[in-house]
Parts: sequence; C-alpha cells; structure tokens
Amino acid sequence: MDLQSIAQVELTSEDEAFPFEAALNPGGGSWRAGEAGEQTIRLLFDAPQHLTHIRLIFQEDNQQRTQQFLLRWCDDAKCHDIARQQYNFSAPDSTIETENFEVNLMGVTSLELCITPDISGGNALASLAEWRVA
Repeated sequence: MDLQSIAQVELTSEDEAFPFEAALNPGGGSWRAGEAGEQTIRLLFDAPQHLTHIRLIFQEDNQQRTQQFLLRWCDDAKCHDIARQQYNFSAPDSTIETENFEVNLMGVTSLELCITPDISGGNALASLAEWRVA
C-alpha cells in the first residue's frame, strides 16, 4: 500500500536528516525523532481502509536500551489497541526488532504508533526503520 498517496502523517518531532517518508520506502533509510522521549506517529487515511497486515521494523545499533511501543488503529468512533510490546536492544547481538501483525481491520481512519525509546527515561531518540501496511 502506497501510504504517501493515501494518508497524511502527524509526528511529534523529526530529525530533518531522517525524515519519516524514508521509513515508508524499502531501502529508503529510517525515521528518527528530533528530540528524546516518547514520540507519536499518526497515519491519517484520506478514506477509511481495510487493513490485513502491518509490519514495523525498529533498529538500534549503538545504544543498549529497552524500548516500548503501542500500536493502535482508529475508526470514526474510537481507537483500539493492536499491540503493546517491549524489546531490549543490545549490540551487537540484538539490534533489530521486526513485528508483523496479521489483522482484519475494517473502516480504519488512522493508525497511531507511540514509541518510548528508553523506558528507563534516558536520552534515547525514537526511530523506525520501516512501516508497511497492506
């Protein structure tokens, strides 16, 4: 699904060198927040969507940390949780987290991803290597 043509994006912050659009393109790079702390990314669909698959890839090569994320979908009435998970990044062995969600969601008006890059409250920057939706 070409998210850039069917959705608008809202971001808490963005590092200009790592724009969000890069995470939407295979091999296009990754998005990174412009400031430390919890970050929210919202995909606001131009028209309601039927979604069957959501893929997220997080990558951290430099800093050991425990990240948490919450993925939600919204329809016209309310938002619903898809997943809330934590992952420990610890280079060199554990640097990539890939999440694949098989779903059957009708009437989706938005997807929301909330990332807490370091649950201990450190100065880590949230990042996202890939976000795919089908």
